[in-house]
Amino acid sequence: MPLAGFRSLMSAFATGVAVVTTLGADGLPYGLTCTSLASVTASPPILSVCLTTRGETLRALRDRGTFAVNLLHERGQRAAEIFAAPVADRFAEVGWEPTPTAGLPRLTDDAFATAECRVSRLLDVGDHTMVLGMVTEVVQMPATPLLYGGRRFAAWPDGPIPQPDPAAEAASLPSSFRGSPC
Repeated sequence: MPLAGFRSLMSAFATGVAVVTTLGADGLPYGLTCTSLASVTASPPILSVCLTTRGETLRALRDRGTFAVNLLHERGQRAAEIFAAPVADRFAEVGWEPTPTAGLPRLTDDAFATAECRVSRLLDVGDHTMVLGMVTEVVQMPATPLLYGGRRFAAWPDGPIPQPDPAAEAASLPSSFRGSPC
């Protein structure tokens, strides 16, 4: 399949927008915009992100063994663009603070949810590395997610996603969805 055809196919798939962050061995924050985020298992809670193998963020993530996934809200487009571009000091351009548990960079102005993760497996696939992360902590607030598809940004059309209530959420799912994220 030609590369252009593959890119066209994948650009037609709308998805949420996240910024994956970590700290390097030097204590400096690293991060990049990621739309290749997926739930892998609910028990244990594992997600996957795919990062370019040649990037500094992946190198820091490998060294640290932990990372954060910052889900961007509808006003987070600027942060998505900053973390997708070759900006010298991305973190000087956005508001952030260390997460309370692992001290990882949390985007305070642009993310409505942040998941702290511990690396459980790395798998090199072509020019990317699939990172499987065990979710150890989640901070979330109601907000409207930022979406990306068709090479453009958009907001969730029905407004904010409410604060999660795990018990109510599990009870409201059809039995075919319970216990399986996919």
